[in-house]
Amino acid sequence: MTPRQRVLRALEGGHADKVPFTMYENKIPQCTAEREMRNRGMCIVYRKVPVVKTHRPNVKTTSNFYWEGPKQFERITIETPAGTLTSLRQPVGFTTWAHEKLFKTPEDYKAILFYIQDAQFEPNYEAFAGAQEELGEDFICRAGFGLEPLQEFISGNIMAMQTFCLEWMDRRDEVLKLYEANVANRRKIYSMVADSPALFANYGGNVTPQIVSPEMFEQYYLPHYQEAAEIMHAGGKLIGCHLDANCKLLSELIGRTDLDYIEAFTPVPDTDMTLGEARAAWGGKVLWLNFPSSVHLKSDEQVEAATVDLLGELDSIDGVLMSITEDIPPDRWRGSCKAIMDGLERHARRNPSLYT
Repeated sequence: MTPRQRVLRALEGGHADKVPFTMYENKIPQCTAEREMRNRGMCIVYRKVPVVKTHRPNVKTTSNFYWEGPKQFERITIETPAGTLTSLRQPVGFTTWAHEKLFKTPEDYKAILFYIQDAQFEPNYEAFAGAQEELGEDFICRAGFGLEPLQEFISGNIMAMQTFCLEWMDRRDEVLKLYEANVANRRKIYSMVADSPALFANYGGNVTPQIVSPEMFEQYYLPHYQEAAEIMHAGGKLIGCHLDANCKLLSELIGRTDLDYIEAFTPVPDTDMTLGEARAAWGGKVLWLNFPSSVHLKSDEQVEAATVDLLGELDSIDGVLMSITEDIPPDRWRGSCKAIMDGLERHARRNPSLYT
């Protein structure tokens, strides 16, 4: 089987000759080691081509890059008829640090509301299908709906997390106006994604119970998963969510969703749930794991053993994928990723009955 075929088999709840191993396209550089891992079966999850394009005809956005010593920064300015917004970001390696979000004071609510409501959407099917064809069988293109309507203000580009918490307490009505505008936008693209060439799509994620209580999750998250899932399933497509934080407090509610897969689930020792507990809580869902980031700091031998032990918590490897969804220390990714693949292959050799 090709790497892409292994991924699709697992996403459909089955298994192949070994547990698939995937990495985001921005977590691994093109080099000899990357080519060797692709030759061994690694599949790169490509997210750079959206299946739906967004335009804002009445908003002007400009970007200005500048340097302070060795550090590069990007100042983004968004001009709307209701006011001007700015943010400040710093590109760092595989990621970007946000130093300032768009929201600064309550006077920014009007401009942010205009910015959200000005969004217009159109299919980008040809580009998405073309990318999947050109990249070949070592890649799989993933679509997305964006963040959940409320999560946009917690981990998106609009508000800092602490700012959201304060505004939720002090000016909840204003936050909910923005939330409702986001809900309307998301509903415009559900069918577009379902009708697209994409076979599966992520809906948001990065939900943390330290911020989002079970009551909030049930009221402001679960209904949107259900609404999108109904439309996706009617089109024969799969839907999942990037849930990589502590999930135990929300586990029962996550289990009640119609999500097909939980992507980036990160087990103990980095969170409060083991892989076995996740399978018990979400038995009908595919588990697309993120290998625990802290374990990358161990030796290659320990990483390989941890991979085998992790899969050893399961009675079946149906619907299980291993992945890298977070940054790895630059001096560890080559050794650690190869060790993970060694562990996946060792588990398959030791447990042939699980792979027949």
